[in-house]
Amino acid sequence: MTGNPNAPLRVALVGYGLAGSVFHAPLIATTEGLVLDTVVTSNEERRAQALAEFPDVRIAVSSDELWPRADELDLVVIASPNKTHVALATAALRAGLPVVVDKPIAGTAAEARELAALADERGLLLSVFQNRRWDNDFRTLARLIADGELGDVQRFESRFERWRPQTKGGWRESGDPLEIGGLLYDLGSHVVDQALTLFGPAVQVYAECDVRRPGASADDDTFMAITHASGVRSHLHVSATTAQLGPRFRVLGSAAGYVKYGLDPQEAALREGLRPAAGEPWGEEPQELWGRLGSGESPLTGGGAPVRSLPGDYPAYYAAVAAALRGTGENPVTALQAAATLDVLEGARRSAREGTSVTLLPHPTEENSA
Repeated sequence: MTGNPNAPLRVALVGYGLAGSVFHAPLIATTEGLVLDTVVTSNEERRAQALAEFPDVRIAVSSDELWPRADELDLVVIASPNKTHVALATAALRAGLPVVVDKPIAGTAAEARELAALADERGLLLSVFQNRRWDNDFRTLARLIADGELGDVQRFESRFERWRPQTKGGWRESGDPLEIGGLLYDLGSHVVDQALTLFGPAVQVYAECDVRRPGASADDDTFMAITHASGVRSHLHVSATTAQLGPRFRVLGSAAGYVKYGLDPQEAALREGLRPAAGEPWGEEPQELWGRLGSGESPLTGGGAPVRSLPGDYPAYYAAVAAALRGTGENPVTALQAAATLDVLEGARRSAREGTSVTLLPHPTEENSA
């Protein structure tokens, strides 16, 4: 890190596909104290896109070009295909560079823990981009739980459903285990991380992973039932084949329930080219999309009262990373938290394969919730 504490932290971004161009680059570039220094992509079209959007950025064709320049950089962000995450994170840490890795950090919990150990050994930040902790609905639900509005939560239903009856192809839909594709590890990383963050460690998981679409080779319709050590049960759905979408959240407690439809608006805004700016509204949604809190009747027939959604706040993730790098804040998402999520995903994959519930071994020294 530069000796000038007021100098911006220089970030290299590896990968400029969906994750890199839509999420990471805009958030890095708009975070105070960070500057997007280098984009690494071997794709000529994406190199041109990066230069068009960030004219001052350096372009590298390979991540190998970064390591000799390690003393010119303060952070490496890995937004490349899943199968490259471990090798690239390892190379960056060995070069002495802090790292942010897009989810999932690795294909296995063991690999995630090995990366965490390497980062600790080198005294370097290793963080995982679990941006859905900063969704508007998740932030609102976390506040309701903290305020005791639901009483004791008994059941957490979370759905990340889409209607995409035709496959797109590419590594995300590949059935090759080396690609770490399919919805279990893609959207499943989000919904499991949210469940663990809210309700603590999982002790058992049951899963159903199906391949529904013609020509598909990776799971595209998956369900997980998690039992938490706290006694809460989480029912999690991720699907590309849902013709009628269910509520994003349905959370039932001893005093009340909370039901919320619709997705956080930040991804759509970023895809449209909108950018967060200081002092400007960001992550807001209209009142008709607010969730409802109440008991005894369906929200669709007027039950419950509307609860204003807290604004979504993806910018908070990189602001927290910058603070952690400067020693003024904590790592917003640790590799050990990501490993706990992978424990559940590995258990879910085994459960679906064997048709039985899987008991998860505890890791008592690890932090499984935020």
